[in-house]
Amino acid sequence: QVQLVESGGGLVQAGGSLRLSCAASGRTFSSYVMGWFRQAPGKERDFVARINWSGASTYYADSVKGRFTISRDTAKNTVYLQMNSLKPEDTAVYYCAIGRRVATAPTFYDYWGQGTQVTVSS
Repeated sequence: QVQLVESGGGLVQAGGSLRLSCAASGRTFSSYVMGWFRQAPGKERDFVARINWSGASTYYADSVKGRFTISRDTAKNTVYLQMNSLKPEDTAVYYCAIGRRVATAPTFYDYWGQGTQVTVSS
């Protein structure tokens, strides 16, 4: 049974930083893609960033490019999302997910964490 557990969310002022973590367990992930998504109240779940497990390929949504960095530690089976220069519009519940395809659509991801709240005050 695959489990994903996010942590690291919280309240931060605009311009600040947070680092989210996603610990994965339950299988080997060498052929998988890890993604971060976010969902604000009343809005759809949006793609934020993805990384393949080898770490050779990353991709970001335009809205976070240059501010957010996705990375992974294969020894710890953990994926990170370093978020810098945070803006109030980054406020959302952030989810990590695992899928077999290199994709940005949530439907292509098979397993999801429970989410962690990020709130950016102005």
